Amino acid sequence: MTLSKKIFEKFQLSSGLKKYFANTSWLLFEKIFRMFVQLFIGIYVVRYLGPKQFGILTYAYSFVSIFSAFATLGLENIVIRNMVKDKEIVYKILGISFYLRLSGAIFSFAVIYIALMFTNNDSYTTIIVMIVACWLIFDSFSVIDYYFRSQVQAKLSSVAQIVMFMTSTAIKVIFILIEAPLIYFAWLYVFESFILAMTLIIFYLKLRLPLPRFSINIRDAIDLLKDSWPLMFTNIIVMIYMRIDQVMIKEMLDAESVGIYGASVKLSEVWYFIPMALHNSLLPAVINAKQISEDLYYKRIQALFDLSVWAALIIAIPTIIFADLLIPILLGDAFLQAVSVLKIQIWTSLFVFLGVSIGQWFVVENLQKIYFYRVLSGAIINVLLNLCLIPVIGIKGAAISTVISQFFVCYVSLLFFKNTRHVFWFATKSLNVCSSFKRIVVFIKSKEFSE
Repeated sequence: MTLSKKIFEKFQLSSGLKKYFANTSWLLFEKIFRMFVQLFIGIYVVRYLGPKQFGILTYAYSFVSIFSAFATLGLENIVIRNMVKDKEIVYKILGISFYLRLSGAIFSFAVIYIALMFTNNDSYTTIIVMIVACWLIFDSFSVIDYYFRSQVQAKLSSVAQIVMFMTSTAIKVIFILIEAPLIYFAWLYVFESFILAMTLIIFYLKLRLPLPRFSINIRDAIDLLKDSWPLMFTNIIVMIYMRIDQVMIKEMLDAESVGIYGASVKLSEVWYFIPMALHNSLLPAVINAKQISEDLYYKRIQALFDLSVWAALIIAIPTIIFADLLIPILLGDAFLQAVSVLKIQIWTSLFVFLGVSIGQWFVVENLQKIYFYRVLSGAIINVLLNLCLIPVIGIKGAAISTVISQFFVCYVSLLFFKNTRHVFWFATKSLNVCSSFKRIVVFIKSKEFSE
C-alpha cells in the first residue's frame, strides 16, 4: 500500500466522497501538467525576453491583477453556492452573472486606464498594460466554469484549461522561434482568455444545455452584489497583497529589477498547487471528523498542519542548496541576481502551505470575516516594508517584505483573535519540525493505518 493511499485512508474518506475526489483529481492533474510545462517552456520565455522585457510584462500583469477584482466582483463562490442550492434558477443566475462580470470588466478597464495616469511609465509600458487588461473582457465567460463546478463537472473546466494552456504554449514556442517582439506576448494573455472562453462555450453547447437567460433582472443582480461585494473588496486586498511588490519595484527601481524578481517568484510559486490540491481533497474528512468528535477533528487539523510544514521544507531546503546551480542553468547569467532573491523568497512556501491548512479550518469554523482583517494587515505590512527596504537593499528587500508579511498573516495574526489563539498553538507545534516529524511517523504507523 502506497504512502499517499495510506494517508487518505487515515483520513477515512467515505465512499460517498469518491465522486468529489475524482472531481478534484482532474484539477490536480491539470495543475501538475501545467507545472511541468511551465518549467520546460515558460523558463525559455523568460530567457528569451530577458530581465527588462520580462519585467515589463510581469509589471503589466501585476498591475492589471490588482484591479481584476472589480471585474470578478467576488461573484465566484456566491454564484456557485446559489446554483447548488436552487437548481430551478441556475440558468437565470448564469445570465445575470455574465452581465455583471462583463460590466465589471469594462469598469476595471476604465479604472486601469485612469490609474496609469498616476504612474511614471513610458508610453510603451502603458500600451503593454492596456493590452494585457483586455483579457478581463473575455474572462467574463468564466461564469460557464462556475456552472460546471456547481454541477460537479470540474473535468470539463480542467480540460478547457489544458486546451488553452497547450495552445498558448505552442504559440510561445513559435514566438521565440520567429523572435517576436514583447507586444506579441502581451496579446497572448488576451488570446489565452479568448481560447478558454471559446472552449467553455463549446463544451456548454455540446452538452445541449439550455441557454442562459439574458434578460437581466435588476433586483436579482443587486441581491447577488449584496452577497458578493465583501468578497470583492477582500479579493482587492488579496491582489494588492500578492502583486504590489512587483508594481512597487517598477515604480521605485526599474523594469529589469521587476524581471529578475518576477523570475524568482515564478520558481517559488510553481509549487503552490500542492497544498491546495491536498487540502481540497481532505477538507471533507476534516468536516466529517468535527461531526464525530472534537478530539478526532483537531488530530486531523494537526496532521494537516504537520504535513504542510514538511511538504514546504522538502521544497525549500533543496531549492536553497541548489539555487546557485539552478538559476544559471534555467534562466541564464542575466538572472544571476535572482539567486539571492529565490533563497529568501522560497521561505514564503512554509507560511503559504501552513496558511492554506489554517484556511481550511477557517472555512469549517465559518470564520471567513477574520480572513479579511488578516490579509488587510498583511497588505499594509508588505507595502510599508517595501517602502523601507526596496530603496535600501533593492529586490532582496521586496523578498524579505513578502516573507515577513506571510509570516504575520499565516501565523502571528492568529494571536490577535480570541477564536484563533488555540490554532496558533497547533501551528506552533507544527513549526517545531522535530516533533511534527515524529507525529507524522506515528500518524502513518498507527493501528488505524494498517491494511
